[in-house]
Amino acid sequence: MSIWSRISQAIQALASGEGLTAVFDQLRSPPQRKVAFTIAVIALSAKMAKADGLVTRDEVTAFREVFQIAPEDEGGAAKVFNLARQDVAGFEDYARRIARMFDTETGTLCDLMEGLFHIAMADGTYHPAEDAFLHRVSEIFGMEERQFRALRARFVPDEVPDPYTVLGVSPEMSLDDIRAAYRKLVRDSHPDVMIARGVPEEAVALSQRRLADINRAWEEIRAQDAA
Repeated sequence: MSIWSRISQAIQALASGEGLTAVFDQLRSPPQRKVAFTIAVIALSAKMAKADGLVTRDEVTAFREVFQIAPEDEGGAAKVFNLARQDVAGFEDYARRIARMFDTETGTLCDLMEGLFHIAMADGTYHPAEDAFLHRVSEIFGMEERQFRALRARFVPDEVPDPYTVLGVSPEMSLDDIRAAYRKLVRDSHPDVMIARGVPEEAVALSQRRLADINRAWEEIRAQDAA
């Protein structure tokens, strides 16, 4: 059974009038994490779209880049998106329930934030409302400020592309310590590790950009040190 079929089943199981918050409370066991992750990205993307006032074709395309959606599954994804947009629950309520759903799995929550940044930047504009939205979601997820800045530095062109920020390190650290942080990021970005965290196979493409960004940052820091 495809992940989209499982998502459709989860939505159909909702009682009349229930919103997606009920789904977040139900999908908390490890076998359901892939479904939960996908629904969480769709739901928060819908709330983020309301934050900047519109949904562009670029954002829809970006979502398809994060999740490889077959034509026959597009209806199911659209149903989740529209359900989230129409839900009276606010995005903070969504974020809190998603944080509880993944409990202490900060790596999975970071993966989720990465997908949201990818979608936010699809139209080439980082709206102030999107920044406020993503920053608040990261706070609810328990992310440290430096982690949020590292994500933003990787995705937002207007940000200073500081390689230290991208790796979540500081220039005062030794090269050995920076190398250790870099290697940990590489390990955490391996597709098999991401899948083990609950990221569906359809979304592992997220790791490709992450690896390119952190490798570029490490090479820049290493070149500066050599000079």
